[in-house]
Amino acid sequence: MNDALHLVCPHCLAVNRVASARLRDAPACGSCHQPLFAGAPTPVDAAAFDKHIARNDIPVLVDFWAPWCGPCQMMAPHFEQAARQLEPELRLLKVDTEAQQDLGARYAIRSIPTLALFRGGREVARQSGALQVLGIMQWARAHGA
Repeated sequence: MNDALHLVCPHCLAVNRVASARLRDAPACGSCHQPLFAGAPTPVDAAAFDKHIARNDIPVLVDFWAPWCGPCQMMAPHFEQAARQLEPELRLLKVDTEAQQDLGARYAIRSIPTLALFRGGREVARQSGALQVLGIMQWARAHGA
């Protein structure tokens, strides 16, 4: 399996090897047997965030948000819909900056919502402000996702 991709399970955080040609075949986790892609963003804490960023071979799109933020609440259903369109080429995560203040500080999140795209463990693009589903998808694809 020399075209294998490493994918972190959104449920148990096990790292799975999946042939890139099989990404669209609804792969399941070899450990917990849950789907590796659910067509929805995955809420994460700092430990899960770090594992997803470090170990996923596909790009990871992160929504940094807060529950009290009106624009964040307005963008949430659009981010959900974008997940259905962008998976399995991307992993979509949600970071509640109120609950995970260390992540907000580590990535210098100054306004929310903020989208950040990670590839190979590094941030490659950032966008602040609420977007609708087409804007999210176009922005992600424009930055190589």
